[in-house]
Amino acid sequence: MAGRLEPHLEALGRELRPPDPAVLSVLLALLAVAITLLIWRFVQGRRSSRKAVLLLGLCDAGKTLLFARLLTGKYRDTQTSITDSSAVYRVSNDKSANVTLIDLPGHESLRLQFLERFKAAARGIVFVVDSVAFQREVKDVAEFLYQVLVDSTVLKNAPALLIACNKQDVTMAKSAKLIQQQLEKELNTLRVTRSAAPTSLDGSATGGPTQLGKKGKDFDFSQLPMKVEFVECSARGSKGEEGDADFEGLEKWLAKIA
Repeated sequence: MAGRLEPHLEALGRELRPPDPAVLSVLLALLAVAITLLIWRFVQGRRSSRKAVLLLGLCDAGKTLLFARLLTGKYRDTQTSITDSSAVYRVSNDKSANVTLIDLPGHESLRLQFLERFKAAARGIVFVVDSVAFQREVKDVAEFLYQVLVDSTVLKNAPALLIACNKQDVTMAKSAKLIQQQLEKELNTLRVTRSAAPTSLDGSATGGPTQLGKKGKDFDFSQLPMKVEFVECSARGSKGEEGDADFEGLEKWLAKIA
């Protein structure tokens, strides 16, 4: 009886033997590649579902003129917006690459309401700053930007952020470098003075105080989960209504994220 079972036991022993180390290494490498591809497809799928670029900023920052110039290239007189405007923007050297530009109202009573509606679809955010009025409006600009940056949806999706320092055609305009320094200072002050837990734009708590930047360090934009860039631009342009806008940096940024 034992003799008859011996060949079967030997065969079973061979099958239960540990796999060859080289084969095991190959299998593990293939598994790692498969997991990486699945994660990449998941991230790309989430990104491709977000096609909007939101134009944010205070009233009179020049958002609507930037919106019109990007789409038509032409100057037009604008008024304070009370609703959103949207259109498809196609990258000039690649017509297959496009995003949906959405110009949101900047009035204090409307801006958070409209941002709440569109924030989940944002692939990028262009935060437009009036470089001429900046010194006077710095606290209001920083307050609005702070509300955007601590929002739970914005933190989760981490859309690319461009601070567009507009109206650079005016002599008294502040530089992008100075605007960045002043905003970092004001945002640092805001995060220190806020004692209550920030809320999301829909008014719900985010699950406790959101730490803007790194604890124990003065705030700077490099500490955020999204990439932040600054550009100087002029929707009006240095030659006025008859000339072209000056926003090459903005166009390059849009082409990069499209």
